[in-house]
Amino acid sequence: MSTYLIALVLGTFFGFALNKAGLTKYHKIVNVFRFTDMAVLQFMMTALVVAMTGLYILRGLGLVVFPAVPATYIVGNLVGGLLFGVGMALSGYCPGTCAAGAGEGKVDYIVPGLLGFLVGAVIYGLTYQQVFPSISAIANYGNVVIPDLWNINPYLTVLLFGLMSLFLFYMIDRAGWQRAEKE
Repeated sequence: MSTYLIALVLGTFFGFALNKAGLTKYHKIVNVFRFTDMAVLQFMMTALVVAMTGLYILRGLGLVVFPAVPATYIVGNLVGGLLFGVGMALSGYCPGTCAAGAGEGKVDYIVPGLLGFLVGAVIYGLTYQQVFPSISAIANYGNVVIPDLWNINPYLTVLLFGLMSLFLFYMIDRAGWQRAEKE
């Protein structure tokens, strides 16, 4: 029960942060794909760096144990990512912003968002037995994470990801992609 309560509290704070950052607005998501406003990308990269750093520190202190990761299927990840990205670009929101927008009471987020989730889940469920075996056989790396795959220290991976994010933020600022259009 406490696991669900913690997830609910953290999800609520995440949705609140999305709202306060203005990321539940349609144009914010769409403009990422237009390369005119990278606020969403910066928000998510910051969240990833903070989460990675915190989780690896907690694991190093012995306070958390990472669960086994699912197998990595390169083709499946590429196809799924492409479908997800196209759906995100067409709809103007991702699952997190859809949930946050629905929490704000925006009907245009509730109906198409939930409909998209349900249609996607039904298609996945109906095609899984036919599609998954052939996709999973191509470029299956097994249960690995990047530090294991590259045989480097996990803390170095976190540092490199953090530095890569800072460089990306610098390039976004230099290119003027942040808040390029009026809201």
